[in-house]
Amino acid sequence: MTTASEPHPITAQLVGLPVDATPAQRPSPVTLEGRYGRLERLAQPHDASLWKAVQGQDHIWTYMSYGPLADFAAFSAWLAGRVKLEDPYSYAIIDPSGQALGIATLMEIRPAMRVIEVGNILYSPALQRTPLGTEAQYLLARYAFETLGYRRYEWKCHALNAASCRAALRYGFTFEGILRFHMISKERSRDTAYYSMLDSEWPARQAAFERWLAPENFDAQGRQRTSLSELNAVRELKAER
Repeated sequence: MTTASEPHPITAQLVGLPVDATPAQRPSPVTLEGRYGRLERLAQPHDASLWKAVQGQDHIWTYMSYGPLADFAAFSAWLAGRVKLEDPYSYAIIDPSGQALGIATLMEIRPAMRVIEVGNILYSPALQRTPLGTEAQYLLARYAFETLGYRRYEWKCHALNAASCRAALRYGFTFEGILRFHMISKERSRDTAYYSMLDSEWPARQAAFERWLAPENFDAQGRQRTSLSELNAVRELKAER
């Protein structure tokens, strides 16, 4: 909970601190280059490599509101619909060979409130537990805070999706609570876990991401020397002192 406040100039009741109310920008078809790959606006030509990466991997769709798709034709048609949307605004995650291995979106876009969410994250097994998978989250967060000007960056997931809950904490989001019976998804009840990251927290989170992504954080076999969770925990301890 944020507690910063000041007296209202007329009533003297406590109110929140003044903020820059200039609206944030909406996402655009940028290419976000990283050390391990890049993100680019999702486009129809990504369908073949994405389908190759996710075909037969039904478990990655369990907590999504759609999927799995039966075959390439169904997947390509689904992707065609996603490409047209402005919210969620989809990006393909591309490896160094040029193959699309996953999708992440910026969504629930509220420029006037300077709030945006990262969601609809579809990671193929080839992207999971890789530096590129983490780097994609770093690149999107940096873009949202530093280029687009958002002050609140959200992560929401099915409360039973343990992997997504762990990922949110690993990336440095703060758990805020669970909305009970929040929605019906695939004809089943869903409670939704809420996480957030604030612009004031981003410099510390950015430093943790960059320390983790640095080549020297990996040994000759590609194994991490220090985990991102550990790096974010260190930042939290320093902030509390």
